[in-house]
Amino acid sequence: MEYCLLSPARLIPTEEVNFDRVAALQAKILKAGAWTAPITAEKDALFVMDGHHRLTVAHRLKLAKIPVVLLDYNSVRVESWRPGEEITPAEIFEMARSGRKFPYKTTRHIFAQGVPTCDVPLELLCKPASSEMAPLRASGALS
Repeated sequence: MEYCLLSPARLIPTEEVNFDRVAALQAKILKAGAWTAPITAEKDALFVMDGHHRLTVAHRLKLAKIPVVLLDYNSVRVESWRPGEEITPAEIFEMARSGRKFPYKTTRHIFAQGVPTCDVPLELLCKPASSEMAPLRASGALS
């Protein structure tokens, strides 16, 4: 599985975030000096499947690009974190296109092959992209 570098501005969030979690994640990324987990996004519509907090951090840090794994719902299962609620890909597409967002911790995406890790220095992500979607090899996989 590969990731590419995309402008955070191209990604469409579909879920609200917890700003305490954003602050903690931002501190962790700054301390590491590197981006270590790609965001996952739907390959055609570019809405975020997993990584809303990381996307918010990218915007706060004014990064020019971030690692993104592009997937579709043939390889991703979706469910709700909320007991008794069901979420379908069609509902996620509808929400993304409407400009509205689900509440924090509504959607849970389950990746059949896991998601790769990465180790991209922040200084590289601050520079404008030379290639819009250059694929990069991922290292390992997150469970």
